[in-house]
Amino acid sequence: MEETSTSKKIIGKELYGYQQDALEEIFRRFEDAPQDYHLLYQLPTGGGKTVIFSEIVRRYIETFKKKVLVLTHRIELSKQTSKMLNEFGVKNKIINSTAVLDDQDNYSCFVAMVETLKNRLNDEKVDISDIGLVIVDEAHYNSFTKIFKFFDDAFILGVTATPLSSNTKLPMYENYQELFVGETIQHLIESDYLASANLYSYNVGLTSLEVGANGDYTVKSSEDLYTNTDMLSKLVSAYEETSKGKKTLIFNNGINTSIQVFHAFKKAGYAIAHLDNTNTKKEREFILKWFHKTPNAILTSVSILTTGFDEPSIEAIILNRATKSLTLYYQMIGRGSRIYGDKNTFEVVDLGNNFHRFGAWGADLDWQKMFRSPDYYLDAILSDEDIESTFRYELPSDVKKEFEKSKDTYFDMKKVYIDTIKAGESSKRVLEKSIEHHAIMCVENSEDVFDALILAKLLGEEIDDRINRYAKCISKSTHNFVTWLKDDYRKKLNTHLRTNFDEIFEDIFGHPPEE
Repeated sequence: MEETSTSKKIIGKELYGYQQDALEEIFRRFEDAPQDYHLLYQLPTGGGKTVIFSEIVRRYIETFKKKVLVLTHRIELSKQTSKMLNEFGVKNKIINSTAVLDDQDNYSCFVAMVETLKNRLNDEKVDISDIGLVIVDEAHYNSFTKIFKFFDDAFILGVTATPLSSNTKLPMYENYQELFVGETIQHLIESDYLASANLYSYNVGLTSLEVGANGDYTVKSSEDLYTNTDMLSKLVSAYEETSKGKKTLIFNNGINTSIQVFHAFKKAGYAIAHLDNTNTKKEREFILKWFHKTPNAILTSVSILTTGFDEPSIEAIILNRATKSLTLYYQMIGRGSRIYGDKNTFEVVDLGNNFHRFGAWGADLDWQKMFRSPDYYLDAILSDEDIESTFRYELPSDVKKEFEKSKDTYFDMKKVYIDTIKAGESSKRVLEKSIEHHAIMCVENSEDVFDALILAKLLGEEIDDRINRYAKCISKSTHNFVTWLKDDYRKKLNTHLRTNFDEIFEDIFGHPPEE
């Protein structure tokens, strides 16, 4: 065990009004509900749940003269929780794997990681006979439920920002009898407790992503998409358009993606660091210290900074990944939501269509309905195909500048396909029309065929988008076939430009190109 105690008088923290209200409401349950009641408390990230439950622990021990156990899922969270409890004057002990248990009677509160505690309980090395309250931090992680059986007579209080189970086969209503919903994000923003988010969404084609056994996109398919040159360029451009010069945290799905992001920003001349779970403790501390003190720092990471990481000076969050987890979505954005000095707004840049999937951060969600009927909520989430069918492709800003003489850069593949088939023409004619449209765009902004061929290369991302839409129209979307179509399209566009440049130029400008 790791011992932590304090000889100071109670320091504590003065609770905000809504925190005090929540505490009173929870204490009403302690007094009125059965002693084995399971209550789930929802409060947004940044709402101060550790402060609230630290005061709950202090007051519970004082009022009911029983012991308290706080469960976390990571060692860093155990240490942070223990430190906060000390600030509230609660003498506590962290249960770790090196369990020396001869002084348990000296403590009224224990903090433990779930796996470690389970092992100690199975070894019968922890006395839990006098624990009246179990607080479960980040309660949506259902690894906690495996030790509920040891606490049949204790009141269990789960705390989470999103009352949606991380395991869809184990809904939260099976482990908690009631959900108590705290303040909304919107109310916390209006009351100046949280910063408001400026949201920017960049449409991304995600149909190449695969979903794994955990219900979220696989690292492998995410890395294939997010490490390609077009996506890295899109990321850097998005940063420059929305967050340049701001302290920025970038979330990725995969270590290799984060490393590629690091190199892309480094090459562009920006101050950036990469952090993942393979870094040593010393390296992690050094990187986070640098991030804290450097005003325009960029930190690219995987999902290790979603919980237990607090850097209020963050001014921009970039979601350089897609997720199907509402909890992860809120955790990532929540890292930027702290009020800090003059900061009362922050930027959120979405490169994973997450806004389309879950709605804007801070939207009014029906947590009670989600708690009671999680399947109803999950089934209503739009698929990537449905989301992307509503997109209108926009050229990236740097590419758009190269085509500034073109008034019409939009090509509605679905409409052109329907009109072409209705006219009795072959589906191949649709691609020919698209190539003709792209050729006009290239010629409009060129002085000679060499300029046009250079511009055609800049259209790679849009060509891929058009082909993906075309493949959906003809219902042939095997990976190899679509890859072949994209390659064939590029070749045909180049051939079309070489063969017809002079003719297209004269049609547009009314005279042949100058020799």
